[in-house]
Parts: sequence; C-alpha cells; structure tokens
Amino acid sequence: MDRKILLDKIDIPGIRSFGVFQNAGGYSAVEKALTTMSPEEVVEEVKLSGLRGRGGAGFPTGMKWSFLDRKSGKPRYLICNADESEPGTFKDRFLMEKIPHLLIEGMICSCYALGVNTGYIYVRGEYKYIIGILNEAIREAHANGFLGKDILRTGYDLELHVHSGAGAYICGEETAQIESLEGKRGNPRIKPPFPAVVGLYGCPTVVNNVETLANIGFIVNHGGGEYAGYGVGKSTGTKLISACGNINNPGVYEIEFGLSVREFLYSDKYCGGIKGGKALKAVIPGGSSVPILPAHLILQTASGEERLMTYESLADGGFVSGSMLGSGGFIVFDEEACIVRNTWNLARFYHHESCGQCSPCREGTGWMESVLHRLEHGKGRQKDIDLLVSIAGKIEGNTICPLGDAAAWPVASAIRHFRQEFEAHVEAAVCPVSQIH
Repeated sequence: MDRKILLDKIDIPGIRSFGVFQNAGGYSAVEKALTTMSPEEVVEEVKLSGLRGRGGAGFPTGMKWSFLDRKSGKPRYLICNADESEPGTFKDRFLMEKIPHLLIEGMICSCYALGVNTGYIYVRGEYKYIIGILNEAIREAHANGFLGKDILRTGYDLELHVHSGAGAYICGEETAQIESLEGKRGNPRIKPPFPAVVGLYGCPTVVNNVETLANIGFIVNHGGGEYAGYGVGKSTGTKLISACGNINNPGVYEIEFGLSVREFLYSDKYCGGIKGGKALKAVIPGGSSVPILPAHLILQTASGEERLMTYESLADGGFVSGSMLGSGGFIVFDEEACIVRNTWNLARFYHHESCGQCSPCREGTGWMESVLHRLEHGKGRQKDIDLLVSIAGKIEGNTICPLGDAAAWPVASAIRHFRQEFEAHVEAAVCPVSQIH
C-alpha cells in the first residue's frame, strides 16, 4: 500500500509553477471536465469515488454537493477551507506551499460541477506567506486561460479569491468562516439552515477542505471508480497525515487507507519509531480535538484486532476504547510525557479560542484550564478529577458548534485512560515528570 494521489508529483523540480505542473499532466482534469463532461457527471463521479471530507468530519463529499440548492436562482459559492488551525495538523499548508496548482485545478473542477462562478480560499492568518503563493498560482492560471471569462472557450466563467483570516481557530468551522468572509465576527451560526441553502451572503454555499478539493482532479481524470479502488471499505482513496511529537521522522505522509497504525508508527518509511528508543505511551490520532488513546489501544482495538489507519478502525470501540481519524494530526507521546501537562496545554488552547457565544463552552473551558493548572502545579484535590469529567460532560453536545466537543473530548479521554497519572499528581503534590509544584 504505497500508491500516491496527492503527493505523486511533489518531488518534481519547479512543480509549484504553472508550466511545470501542466507539463506533468496538470489542468488536464479541467479540460476534460469543461469540454467532455456535464456538471452533473462530475458530481456523480465524486459520489462514486466515496471521497469523504478531509477537514475532520469525514462527511461524504458528493453527498454534501448534492445538498446544494440549485433552484433558488441565487449565485452559488465554493469556499476552500484553508484555515488549518487544528493543533498537530499541517498537511494543508504542505500542499499549498509545495503544489498550489493541484488545489486550484481541483477548485475549478468543483466550481464547474456546482455551477459556481466565484470561489474563495480562506487562509488562516498565520499562513501569511502561503497567501502570496496562492495568489501567484491564481494569476498564472488566469494568464493561461484557466480562470476568468470563457474558460477554454466553453462559456464558463470563474474567479477565485484568497481571503486571510485573523488567526481564530473558531473560523475553521464553516459557518463561522462564512461570517468572517462577510466581514463579521467569526461566530458560528445556528443550523439549520445549512450553508448549502443559506450560506455566504445568504446564498447556497459549499465549504470544502484543501485536501478534499485537491483530490477532485484525480477523480475527474481517472474516474470515481478508480479512486474508490484505493483504500478499504468506506475509507476510500488516500489520506495525508501530519505526524509529530516524540518520533524519529516527523512530517507529512500520504498513506493509502488500510495501513496498520503499527506500520505507520514504526516503519522507517513513515514515523520511524519512537525517538531515542523510548516506549510508546499514547497517541492523539486525528488532531488535538479527538480522544487520546494509550499505546495498547492505538495499536489494536479492544477486541484484539490490528488498528488500521481508517475512519472505521480508529473509531472502533467508540470513545470508550476508540478515537477518530479527524484531520489526520498524528501526535505521539513517549513514556516520559506527562499526560496531565499536555491535557492542560490543550485546555488552555481551547479556552483561548472559544468564541464565547455559548455559556457551556465559554465558562467550561475556563474551568477546565483552571482545574488542570491546579493539578499540574501540585495543588490539586482528588475530587478535581471527577470535577473535570463533570465539566467536560456538561460542555459536550451543548454548544452551537463542535468546539465545545473538541475541548471536552481530550480532557475526558485523558482521565478515562490515564486516571492514575492524575491521581499521582494529587498524591505527590507535584508533577512527577516535570517536578512542578
């Protein structure tokens, strides 16, 4: 299982430029879609591919596209969600930096399929240098007739624009992102109505992740059936994984779904094992917002089956003994890592990034950060541990957007699997690892 779709051409010198990208087969998908396929046929191929959203939720892309209101007569919009602010995740940055035309090609095909004439790439503010790379790619595509009026003399018009966020994690949520694009504060909207019906400027809108859209060119060129031939079961295609933490080979890897977690973690082709030859303690497999798993549960399921890098296998066991693939941010902890300290660090992040619109999230994230700080600094009480579980339970499922869940799951899962470590902090009145009082 070493087939590539997204990173197949990444090592070609100069692939960031239009000419080199086109010479390597780039933009052939645009030519095929616009000159030989109807918009409906492109949508059907995406449905056939089984492609799921690569931003974290894993919702079927073709199904999401089919929800778009095509009867209202209003303009339709496509937004590329490039607000990659999930801690531990950096694969979209890699794609945009190294091979930006792959995204532009995918967006043109997607816009054509959706009947969109204006699209936006919403880039997180911290990726400022990426904005220049994307604008240059758009300029080159425009200059070569792949954007603008009457593309390839087909009568189809399309303009793409890059928009910078201001560094707010909450703007990775699609409705908050839409609010921000409209010039408002990035607060999530109550749904329904969903963006497919009432989105940007009150018009039908589709929001897709960078990695999701970058797959569309391959699907158009090779067909949804061939794409579905990659991977296993409902986890079709390939996935970019951002691997980081206590490993020998941190970086971005494209894996075909079905690879075992064990091979990904220990093979020299991927993570290369735990740094310094230390023992594995835990892994957060899908970015900081998903439940943490201890070593024995990340390598195999509770029923003893080999854990695979798929949506289904990582979720096996629910949140009792499983987790989520999420955005593919694979964060590894060795035997010397302090789970309490790392959980406190995540709680600080989510407290800081809460928009404050919902009371459970606004107040609860602050309480979790405060209690975890107390535990890590040797001033905790045994009842604080159950208090954290209680707070997490009151946040989860009670907020407008998933940020509340994202804040609650890491805390609840850390206590579920490493309760003895939290208790040790109370008993010793000090962090056993860092010796912080």
